[in-house]
Amino acid sequence: MLSDLLQALPNLRPQIYFKASLTALSHAMEDQVLSAHLDDPLVIASFQRERFYRQEAHRYWRLAQGSNQIYVLSAPETDFTNGSEHYEKIAFKPEDALSQEWHLVVIAQNYATCLVCRESPGSVAKSKNRQFGELNQILDTDTARRFEGIWTAERGVSLKAAELMLDRILFYRPELAPKVKQVRQRFGIGEISELTQSTGYACDIDTDPFVQRLLTYLQASQYKLHKAYRSIAAQARKERLVNLISTSLRRSLNPQEILTVAAQELGKNLEACRCLIYRAQATDTKAIVEHEFLSPGIISVMGQPWLLEDNDLFQEVVQNSEGICIADTQKEQRITQAPALSELVERFAIRSWLIEPVLYQGRLLGIVELHYCRDTIHDWQAGESDLVKAIATSVGVALIQAEAYANLQDLNQQLEALDRTRSNLIAITGHELRTPLSTIQVCLESLASEPDMPLEMQQIMLSTALSDSERMQKLVQDFLTLSNLESGRVEWHPESLALQECVDLALSRIRARAAKEKLPKIATQITQNLPLVRADGDWLVEVLAKLLDNACKFTPAQGKISIQAKRNGDQMVEITISDNGRGIEPNRLEVVFERFYQEEGALRRTTNGTGLGLAICRQIVNGWGGDIWAESNGKNRGSKFHFTVPSLQKS
Repeated sequence: MLSDLLQALPNLRPQIYFKASLTALSHAMEDQVLSAHLDDPLVIASFQRERFYRQEAHRYWRLAQGSNQIYVLSAPETDFTNGSEHYEKIAFKPEDALSQEWHLVVIAQNYATCLVCRESPGSVAKSKNRQFGELNQILDTDTARRFEGIWTAERGVSLKAAELMLDRILFYRPELAPKVKQVRQRFGIGEISELTQSTGYACDIDTDPFVQRLLTYLQASQYKLHKAYRSIAAQARKERLVNLISTSLRRSLNPQEILTVAAQELGKNLEACRCLIYRAQATDTKAIVEHEFLSPGIISVMGQPWLLEDNDLFQEVVQNSEGICIADTQKEQRITQAPALSELVERFAIRSWLIEPVLYQGRLLGIVELHYCRDTIHDWQAGESDLVKAIATSVGVALIQAEAYANLQDLNQQLEALDRTRSNLIAITGHELRTPLSTIQVCLESLASEPDMPLEMQQIMLSTALSDSERMQKLVQDFLTLSNLESGRVEWHPESLALQECVDLALSRIRARAAKEKLPKIATQITQNLPLVRADGDWLVEVLAKLLDNACKFTPAQGKISIQAKRNGDQMVEITISDNGRGIEPNRLEVVFERFYQEEGALRRTTNGTGLGLAICRQIVNGWGGDIWAESNGKNRGSKFHFTVPSLQKS
């Protein structure tokens, strides 16, 4: 299908898509049909395999409620067959080239779009390669799959794709010829006139630039995710060298359980008389054995102090960061010439001895020891020492993971905040940047295309464009301000200031808006004999102005806003800006200071703004060593924003 389409329309240029991107695009195309209530549209969907169709069957049942021209193609795997129960199902042979392609075509009177893709040969080869086991198969059949193809809203291209798809449908189900003929005639599919429409869009509004930007973001994110999965897969292949012992270790985040399982399983698998695992650092003089495996009849050392200071073997392990393997302790000079080690070997009947360090990034976390205590000398095999080394590595990783588990909740909250920031950034950029851009474009196009426009109307157009350009400038300025504050590139210039002067400057900014809109009444209540404050004057005025602007946004014109200032301890002045407006839910009092936070959803806001104002205020206040916080009794019960500024004198 893709080859036929490119041959018919040589001006098309295919792109590379990840599977997740195609899934997002196809869902968006289907949702457009479902939400727009199009008049009996033509929808043709071709799935590579029946299992992919099964995941989407419910969506096509819903699509069939509004059209009798729904066609679904798939290679059968179980019970997918030709049928016309809810919509037309067409089963093609698994060896058909369609099994390597992915198609979705939507044609309506005022809407047309198509997605025609072919899985790249490299992706197909990887999915058939089983040498790396089940994990790689899962990755290759999901995020790592890549497709080459065309996605467009050009009507001519969509009509040509529909023509090619309908030809394939008739090949497998010729009895549908009357129904296919009807839809061809209705939309002019196959007519020569379609070639003249190949550059025209089916929609009145061209959403392609915004969608392309979103798609580019999805592609980049998916590529990064793919690289991460490849790294995980490489690590997984190494860990397959480790047997059931390392698998047992990864099931727990409890350090005690990890070491106990490792000692028991390692001792059993290598048939050792004694297996010890204990925590130790390079500077320790002794360690307490807390984890031990014992064969029957072997003396236990559990709970006893284990010699490290005069243990030349331990010191050698620490120095070289490598394990030591001794086949016969009675003939090993490092033991026979060291009285402390000789006594240890004789006391616990150690005949063959292996010592392996537990390391993580060069840091010693502990020691694994294997003892063979009977008269028979254990002949160490290369595979055994490698296995112990692999287990020690796994134990080191598991211990670090267990230690990090205490911070898992904080990490999850940071990830959630990052995800919210990403989502809000997309929404706000789409709303706050695209909307004024569209308005400016319309105004400028009108001025350019209508030279005879009345002077009064020209002035309105210019004023509108100027207003929206100022709105965009504020958005960009807020982005730059927050970026500079967070990166520490701001130079602070603290000075002695009278708070009343800063409040007056901030009020002058707000009252400049009174000529354009009606603002709530603002009252000032500053305590008498308040000391001077020490801060950067420009930034202090910025904080006051942004908090006042925020209060005006969420307070009705007949409401009230007050500015209060008082001492807060010996070295701080506390400033409070309160209102009787919309208020804040108690569980939102902290998150309102996050970047891009919006009290309303980004697509249904009644107030303009970037969601950066309070985040900027927090960065500024923290910059001079103050605190900022919010108080509210809940929705429609007003709110108070407090922040502190260093003062020059003590009370």
